[in-house]
Amino acid sequence: MPQRLRTTLYYAALWLVSLIFFAPVAWIILSSFKTRNDILATPPKLIFSPTFENYVDLFTRSTFMLQLINSVFLSLAAVILAVFVSFLAAFCFSRFKPKGTDFLMFLLLSIRMLPGPAVIMPVYLMYVAFGWKDNHIGLIFFYAMFSIPFSVWILKGFLDGVSTRFDETGRVNGGSWFHVIFKVVLPQVKPGLIAAFIFNLIFVWNEFLFNFIIGGVSTQNIPYALAVGAYADGGLNWTFIATLTSIYIVPPVLFIYFFQKYLLVGMTFGTVRGEV
Repeated sequence: MPQRLRTTLYYAALWLVSLIFFAPVAWIILSSFKTRNDILATPPKLIFSPTFENYVDLFTRSTFMLQLINSVFLSLAAVILAVFVSFLAAFCFSRFKPKGTDFLMFLLLSIRMLPGPAVIMPVYLMYVAFGWKDNHIGLIFFYAMFSIPFSVWILKGFLDGVSTRFDETGRVNGGSWFHVIFKVVLPQVKPGLIAAFIFNLIFVWNEFLFNFIIGGVSTQNIPYALAVGAYADGGLNWTFIATLTSIYIVPPVLFIYFFQKYLLVGMTFGTVRGEV
């Protein structure tokens, strides 16, 4: 088979697979511009008169903007806090190697192995006792706690790939540890920071269970809105679901598109990097 034909078939197969995986997303976006009758039509309508009424109805809901702002605020605040703490912890594990580092790293990762429903009751009782229920700060700390273990694993892999000679050179030339950590080492692990940020952002952005249980009226996010607003008039409110979902997937899609090269590196936990 000629090389040119083989290359053409290869890219055609890639496009086919991509279109198959994108088809459900495209159908949801198209449905957001349909009326309820068009969505429920049999056979499904591919040609229809688009309407923006669904988006107008969504944005005029009294709770939608609060839920959207909560999703953005909780996600960004929790993940930024988690990545900052994780970077310092990973630097400690990578450079100072405290006794029992491997066991401590295992304990950190084991936190993420626990299923959410297994810990929801003690977390709920703790939040009620501390008065943190329906509290933005409480949810931010909780999401950060769940995001830190995975971030530490990613960032430690990247930091292990940065030579300690940079640290030694900085210290010999009179630099403080603050200067070495944030001015010398941090810029070299920027791909790891971005990868950890996006992975955890996706987790917090999609989290529903804990927001539903330990959150409240003032901390409702978009997954909460999808769960409680999915039914209307005795059935599924497909126009609401399609419209809200179309808006909901935009931020993570944009993040992944612009930083996709860092995600690929982050999936290897930095292990493919040699010492620099």
